[in-house]
Amino acid sequence: MTTAAPLLRQLLRRKPVDAFLASGADDNAGLRRSLGTFQLTMIGIGGTIGTGIFFALNSTVPKAGPAVILSFVIGAVTAALTALCYAELASAVPVAGSSYSYAYATLGELAAVVVGWCLLLEYAVSGAVIAVTWGEYLNDLTERLFGAQMPAAVSAPPGGGGYVNLPAVVLVALCSLLLVRGARESAVVNTVMVLLKLGILTLFVVVGASGFDAGNLHPFAPLGVAGVGVAAATIFYSFIGLDAVSTAGEEVRNPRRTLPLAILFSLLVITAVYVLVAVVGIGAQPWTEFEGQKAGLSAILEKVTTAGWPGPVFSAGVVVSVVSVILIVLYGQTRILYSMGRDGIVPPVFCRVEPRRGTPVAGTLVVGGFVALVAAVVPLEQLANLTSMGALVAFAVVSLGVIILRRREPDLERGFSVPGYPVVPLLSIGCCGYLVYQLPADTYLLFGGWLLVAFVVYALYSRHHSRLDA
Repeated sequence: MTTAAPLLRQLLRRKPVDAFLASGADDNAGLRRSLGTFQLTMIGIGGTIGTGIFFALNSTVPKAGPAVILSFVIGAVTAALTALCYAELASAVPVAGSSYSYAYATLGELAAVVVGWCLLLEYAVSGAVIAVTWGEYLNDLTERLFGAQMPAAVSAPPGGGGYVNLPAVVLVALCSLLLVRGARESAVVNTVMVLLKLGILTLFVVVGASGFDAGNLHPFAPLGVAGVGVAAATIFYSFIGLDAVSTAGEEVRNPRRTLPLAILFSLLVITAVYVLVAVVGIGAQPWTEFEGQKAGLSAILEKVTTAGWPGPVFSAGVVVSVVSVILIVLYGQTRILYSMGRDGIVPPVFCRVEPRRGTPVAGTLVVGGFVALVAAVVPLEQLANLTSMGALVAFAVVSLGVIILRRREPDLERGFSVPGYPVVPLLSIGCCGYLVYQLPADTYLLFGGWLLVAFVVYALYSRHHSRLDA
């Protein structure tokens, strides 16, 4: 294609919903349908709870003070509005690929490429953030149990006194090998770890509440409204597990019913846990003490109680349970690449399923290697903001996709419809835009560089190998 008009048509061409459904229905060629509502809900919870709670308080309380509680509420409201939109699209287009597939069906090939690369950024970087956080709690646990820590040079993130974060690399490698065994096996492990995670967070709320001091909430917003918005933008990366639910569209039994229910159930549990832990954490410790604090929730428990057991128990629970978050973000990224590979947007190695295991083995190993590399060498704060940017762009596209698909295919079968349409999708887009505006300038530059790489890959490879040309 050499002229502008054919190129524009190529960029805007859409993959029909029927084509998505046909590819997802071919059970012999693709992924196995082995997940039910409970397992899928656990995937949503497991891929979400852990990041914002075990790390974000220490990075966001210094930006907003006690009003970080409102930052969590803003993030939860934005996620709730978007979750309703996800539920509708997931029930109408129940296939792998999440918002990448939804963008392809509603906005066209170029938008799908942008969203797909946003999702790859979102999952890879969030996996790296979580792996780094895991290393902090592992060091805290070894210090409490054995009186020694690993050298900072090989256990702290760059910018935090380290050079290469080896614990993060090991964790990502182990999770990648578990995913290679199969989605069902990984879901069982995830469920056990999610229940453990909810248990230790319940421990934090119960024990931490005994040290609650209302005086720690004053002044409530020492850094003003602007601080609340900045903190909310950073926190938002901790809600990406909702997207992970929709990446499992081709591995779910009865997806039109299961996907919406799992998304909504996950959101309810996540929001309740986040707000409770944030309120207790802020009430148990002056906001000025959060900055630079390692293994923050464990340290709060140590201050609140005179007993020595809560801190080590909490750190041990985090070390074990955070594995579930890594599992889910790696799982979500491999399934997005699976869908993109099947469409010819990325090389076919990513959609090659090993028949005996029913999983994309090669794609999983490539993803694991990339996430391990990012976790080993990239500074932590930049990782969190980049994840939020990728998530917010993808979430806004999902909300826009609901509006477009309602107009283009009003008779399409939907297992769930967004209540309050079109107000809810428009509010979701507005909230996502507000949080994107709050992100710092360097995040925009890094995100722009990532999209530039995406456009180069599209120009050199994707547009020539797209299955829509076939």
